[in-house]
Amino acid sequence: MGIKTTILALFSVVLATAGQLTLKTGMTRVGYIGTERLGKPLKLLLQVATTWQVLLGLTLFFVSAGFWILVLSRVPLSFAYPFAGLTYLLIALFGKFVLGEHVPGLRWLGIALIIAGILLVGKTAPPEPEDRAQEVATSTAGAPSGN
Repeated sequence: MGIKTTILALFSVVLATAGQLTLKTGMTRVGYIGTERLGKPLKLLLQVATTWQVLLGLTLFFVSAGFWILVLSRVPLSFAYPFAGLTYLLIALFGKFVLGEHVPGLRWLGIALIIAGILLVGKTAPPEPEDRAQEVATSTAGAPSGN
């Protein structure tokens, strides 16, 4: 994956992570949604829809998706998608250090395995379309034109 695509992928992941954290903050303000609150769906929907953190979180997800679309236009999905797993690490770090959540050791081990998998996937990087175009131009530069 080229540097531009890597930056786009990382930016998308960071925005998605920020979206998750913002949504969590908003839904903490909304409060627990149990059977009783689900019985009044319009009131609940209005409360969720007027919580600015929820709206900001959804906006961040939308912008993240825009960057992700650019990534998908450049590399195969099977290569790109594992990079979304970086959100596990970022969420755990923010959960622990910003939200004060307890993150058990076994979860950290699982996250380490995910990161190891991402590194392995990264070793299989296919050439990007613009890289392939340069390769074709380079390989045909010395070839006879056929005219």
